[in-house]
Amino acid sequence: MSGNRHISRRAFIAAAAILPTANIMTIAQAENEFTLYVGTYTSGTSSSKGIYFLRFDPRTGRLSEPQLAAEAEEPSFLAIGPNGKYLYAVNETLKYEGKDSGYVSAYSINKADCGLTFINCQPSHGAAPCHISTTKKGDLVLVANYLGGNVAVFPTGKDGELLPASDIKQHTGKGPNAARQESAHAHSIMLSPDEKFAFVNDLGIDRVVTYALDKENKKLIATDSGHHTKPGAGPRHFKFHPNEKFAFINNEMDVTVSSLAFDRRSGGFTEVETHSTLPVGRKSKNDSVADLHVSPDGRFLYVSNRGHDSIAVFAVNEKTGSLTAKEFVSTGGKTPRNFAIDPTGRFLLAANQDSNSITVFKRHKQTGKLTPTDISVMIPKPVCLIFSCG
Repeated sequence: MSGNRHISRRAFIAAAAILPTANIMTIAQAENEFTLYVGTYTSGTSSSKGIYFLRFDPRTGRLSEPQLAAEAEEPSFLAIGPNGKYLYAVNETLKYEGKDSGYVSAYSINKADCGLTFINCQPSHGAAPCHISTTKKGDLVLVANYLGGNVAVFPTGKDGELLPASDIKQHTGKGPNAARQESAHAHSIMLSPDEKFAFVNDLGIDRVVTYALDKENKKLIATDSGHHTKPGAGPRHFKFHPNEKFAFINNEMDVTVSSLAFDRRSGGFTEVETHSTLPVGRKSKNDSVADLHVSPDGRFLYVSNRGHDSIAVFAVNEKTGSLTAKEFVSTGGKTPRNFAIDPTGRFLLAANQDSNSITVFKRHKQTGKLTPTDISVMIPKPVCLIFSCG
């Protein structure tokens, strides 16, 4: 196809949704409200038009009615620059300008009305880009291309625009699952807290690949560090503990989460332990993990399960990195592909992709447990939630 139309990896995305006004508040620009931006899938029967925003009240957990922030094609994962001025999105397509590639878009954030103004885009240099992150200064944007099996680095300009890629690193290899691991599938890219290293969870080759980040030359340098997961595990997302001694990865295919001790000098990891993210006795070929987050105080880890449609809650031993399962809570919808803990730590919001909803849970800071609320908003195919403090 040509022009501005591109082929999506998820052309089969199911039913569309209408945006109702039940259980929502009107937008009041209170000083203590946050803006929630939502990335979506727009292909197939989805009625989504792109990136949406809602206002969130951290005192009550209430959400405003979703409004379109910017029209966009398959804006499946989002990142906000550290100054809060710019938002970056991967456009998860198979083709861009006739090549096997998705693309990456930059937007400026309008603080007055929360809308987004398109700045520019660049090819992602691999099909189906699925994850994006930025440096603390916002001078580099890093992208993982799932079907491309590679990662790319994009410098940014003084006005937030994306410059052409300064580096592309191609992964090779395969895993034991012929259907899912026929080649490399870079699923996320994250930076170490000191930004000396970049970590890529590659589902296709069962590895956390560690690169040294050369900021001066805007390059990724290969290292001998990293981590090999159990064959067939399929590492997906990655999060550091606030104490920076441990990191956690969720393994999509064997539905587990691993705690890893981090070596700050080498960028390597030693596995502490791995746990199932499902209740004891649960066996289903349709289950897979999706997202994970650590509570702001570092005491709890949360992992979302698709199929089982739940959030697994673990207590974290901050001295050893060990995990203890506390509970498994239904998200009240189907396919919780992504979720977010609000900046105050009081609430957890789950994005239920296949029931077209965002559900809100009260989070108990002392126990880590989640309590469902009556707050839910409908939004078509939500797949990424990210807060902006303003």
